[in-house]
Amino acid sequence: MSTVARGAAGVADGAALRYQSGFGNHFSSEALPGALPQGRNSPQQPPYGLYAEQFSGTAFTAPRHVNRRSWLYRIRPAAVHGRFERTGDGRISSRFDEAAPAPNQLRWSPPPLPEEPTDFVAGLATLGGNGSPDHHSGCGIHWYAANRSMQQRFFYDADGELLIVPQLGALRIGTELGVIEVRPLEVAVIPRGLRFRVELSESAARGYVCENFGAPLRLPDLGPIGSNGLANPRDFETPVAWYEDREGDFELVAKFAGHLWSARLDHSPLDVVAWHGNHAPYKYDLRRFNTIGSVSYDHPDPSIFLVLQSVSDTPGVDALDFVIFPPRWLVMENTFRPPWFHRNVASEFMGLIEGTYDAKAEGFAPGGASLHNCMSGHGPDAATYEKASRADTSKPTHITDSMAFMFETRSVIRPTRYALDTPLLQDDYAQVWRGLKKHFAAGSGPSPRGHRGR
Repeated sequence: MSTVARGAAGVADGAALRYQSGFGNHFSSEALPGALPQGRNSPQQPPYGLYAEQFSGTAFTAPRHVNRRSWLYRIRPAAVHGRFERTGDGRISSRFDEAAPAPNQLRWSPPPLPEEPTDFVAGLATLGGNGSPDHHSGCGIHWYAANRSMQQRFFYDADGELLIVPQLGALRIGTELGVIEVRPLEVAVIPRGLRFRVELSESAARGYVCENFGAPLRLPDLGPIGSNGLANPRDFETPVAWYEDREGDFELVAKFAGHLWSARLDHSPLDVVAWHGNHAPYKYDLRRFNTIGSVSYDHPDPSIFLVLQSVSDTPGVDALDFVIFPPRWLVMENTFRPPWFHRNVASEFMGLIEGTYDAKAEGFAPGGASLHNCMSGHGPDAATYEKASRADTSKPTHITDSMAFMFETRSVIRPTRYALDTPLLQDDYAQVWRGLKKHFAAGSGPSPRGHRGR
């Protein structure tokens, strides 16, 4: 049985924070006994006088193993609201042609917490992205900084599903399908189009959001790793049914076709009494990630840190990857242990939740971000290189109290005008590599062979 709010201002009390285990399962949940119809999805008269409504996340004819949909049994249909009108977009954008992207490496300091009352939606700012929500391809990358709960308004994103990565402060997210509480070192995924409200559990909150325009996020195949490892399905949690039967003067904010729209509501849209299906919000604790690594030599490719992926139409090439760099042991002998210098066909946006990233000892602060676009060279800074190249690799190294992540895409991430103009952009970022010294000495190699190309 789930908590029912009747006129309360908050999302729910602690009794509502109950979850069902598993990734992509077909769940069934009801907040009132007998609210779920039996034997059919759309009976002539659903129990309790509820309305039946299907919530689809994929095409009706998508293959069964990727098909996402849920049936909702609610007090009022989602169609009941006032006329939507364009409202100000704030710092949210899905226009990724505002400025010509450059191959320069970019890094930002953490955004300050707001001084004026600012909720989750008002606190969103777009740093970059690619593709188009109109064509269901690509992504938008944002960060948020808020100091007030969403009170009389609700939000949904028709452009994409939202991967929310808190860095500071817990969020309590009341959705149509239940309540999720997500803290730093946890993430939440809100399906495309699901209505929700974000309340702050503390005085302020800050974090990152990846807006996935493409195929819904899924767990990657494990290949030669076998049947266990990385993010295990059992560790994903989906909330149980919970509802509000609350009337009043509310606002429904929609992100549609790249812009924000606003409509009036005379009731809370979080009025789903029961539901069943596999299209639902979920959360995951990053500390449960089962890290795979080398136990002999060399630093493996970062694909071993893949948590979730949005697949593309090209096998083996994802439209979007969510990768983490969690606490772990490094035991490779006679090996440069931090991430090596590299240039990728993919583009990488990185954030830091806590601690210090092992390839960047200075300047990359929790709450900050960096962007290394397609074929832009990057890697450890000079201080990290000098230290790691002289480290004693006969002993293991334990990376603790660190959690970095990466949104990686197959397309160029184009910064917004806000991202390029904000004073948070570090003008001196490229200096971290200027201190790399020339160590080359032609006469000091292992053998005289190989001085000339063949």
